[in-house]
Amino acid sequence: MTLETAVVGGGVVSDYHLSGLEQCPDTNLVAICDLDESRAREKATEYDINAYADFEGMLARESLDWIHLCTPVGTHLELARMAIEDGIPVLIEKPVTESVAEAEELERLAEEYDATVSVVHNHNFSPAMRKARRLIEDGAIGELRSVDLLYAGETYPDDVRRGAWAFELPGGEFEEGLPHPIYMVLNLGGYPSSPDAIQASTSLADEYAQGFEYDSVQFQYTTDDGVLCSGTVLASDVPHKVIQVHGDDGSIEIDVVSQSVTVLDRDYQASPKARALANVDHVLGRLRGTAENLVAVARRSIDDDWDSVRNLDSHSYQFGEEVRAIQRGEPTAVPVAEGTWTLRVMETIRATTADDAEGQAVPLSTDGT
Repeated sequence: MTLETAVVGGGVVSDYHLSGLEQCPDTNLVAICDLDESRAREKATEYDINAYADFEGMLARESLDWIHLCTPVGTHLELARMAIEDGIPVLIEKPVTESVAEAEELERLAEEYDATVSVVHNHNFSPAMRKARRLIEDGAIGELRSVDLLYAGETYPDDVRRGAWAFELPGGEFEEGLPHPIYMVLNLGGYPSSPDAIQASTSLADEYAQGFEYDSVQFQYTTDDGVLCSGTVLASDVPHKVIQVHGDDGSIEIDVVSQSVTVLDRDYQASPKARALANVDHVLGRLRGTAENLVAVARRSIDDDWDSVRNLDSHSYQFGEEVRAIQRGEPTAVPVAEGTWTLRVMETIRATTADDAEGQAVPLSTDGT
């Protein structure tokens, strides 16, 4: 079954969706919709598809099996509602909605209509994240105990990347990028035991003319299974993005920048020789990751088929997983719940910034206030 698919929103992120859907053998890209009719026509000409400036008009004229929402976040809930009520599966760019309350309403709609709704959390589908998740599921480090993320090199609040609208956020462009590291921790470690389990601290390391309130964040929580999860996200010039996953029988280190995964499963304190092996294991992990990446890049340069593309491109990989779920009637690759929990962490951070100059955590209520 090939899915007749449309993209709504013609901004920067839509190019990932348009190109990925054009290459995916299980989708037929048929339309794009954008309020800016000239932009919609430009994209439609590039991809040889139909252009619309009216979402309802597109729904009336096209027989769609899947819709990708790449519009400003304030429009997500209402556009998704219209797709759901028309019985069309929908994939929504992050963040899933503006608030926890809206995300919970989206979850309610999906349950009421038995609808297929998913969220773009593409970083979870990078080669390193996929490999680490397989190792965890296969028991390579035993029972999971903690997930710790350091995400330095995030966008500065006053960087101009996604548009002037991001400057209206308390953390500017820095805040707009926060969902990525948050959902990566949620994906590996699990969800918080409750909204009240989430704690956060913020700080401002630099001064900005726009008066942004923070450019550094720490968050933490504990899952129902007792897994300790934490993340530190810093706006800085040099990217250093590492996730350490600890279990009863060892640890996994994920280097997000180099896309390498290292398993550390020895007693490195047992002897001088064992301590030396710690360095050997780290080097071997990096070398294996580099070799795997080089092979994947070489394969794509020689044979630019769908499998080669999706192996390296995290957006395309998620698209493939979501297509398979729709075709088989299985759960989506990223449930709305993961988007909702991402927003719960985000709202805790915002509440901390707004209500406590000391950076102490402010509990988040279930209605998102």
